[in-house]
Amino acid sequence: MKDPSFRRSLTLFRAFLHEQDDPESCYTLLARDAVDQVEAYDGPVAGRTVVDVGGGSGCFTEEFRRRGAHAHLFEPDPRELGPKPPGGTVIADGYLLPLPDGIADVTFSSNVLEHVADPQTFLSELVRVTRPGGLIYVSFTNWLSPWGGHEWAPWHYLGAERARARYRRRTGRAAKHTLGENLFAVHIGPTLRLVRARDDITVVSARSRYWPFLVETVVKAPGIRELATWNLLLILRRCPP
Repeated sequence: MKDPSFRRSLTLFRAFLHEQDDPESCYTLLARDAVDQVEAYDGPVAGRTVVDVGGGSGCFTEEFRRRGAHAHLFEPDPRELGPKPPGGTVIADGYLLPLPDGIADVTFSSNVLEHVADPQTFLSELVRVTRPGGLIYVSFTNWLSPWGGHEWAPWHYLGAERARARYRRRTGRAAKHTLGENLFAVHIGPTLRLVRARDDITVVSARSRYWPFLVETVVKAPGIRELATWNLLLILRRCPP
């Protein structure tokens, strides 16, 4: 699918609508799209070392491997792995990866940043394990986007506890995410200032991951971007020492 395009955005949106009842199809499609994006910015991944941090069931790792990459999954929560995680999966916290400095050609993190309490430390660890000249792919759903409350969105605009209560009434079960525990209010403006202030990376692109047009322009509009971006994609390059 051409990125960006209305067709791509619509296809991904339709897949997200079935995330709960058909997660395999949803995340297989998302993985193909994400690796397409990596290759668009950095060339073919075949033969490269890829570190997938917080990749859940391993769809992204499997897609990298399918294209010939030496991909490795590091996931902190065993419950997210599913019944058949990729071989060699390591249970590890993204704050302290059991890896030497500069080992990865590509460090990949899809929709994880909003689930960590300390984004600065998490990002620093992604940078540490990436070789000079290597690529860092980070995307996250910002709090004020229509999807910011995850399964209880868009009612998070009325408050997290009210949204969680509504979710329980509607579904009969407790929500997976709790604000301040495993979901955090991460915003685009502060995150952009954080990465731009670092001297060990350059920002190749800051764009909307799913938006069908003007993907970088919307991110440049303070205030509006917090609502309209939906999901921020950062393509970062590790600077030489």
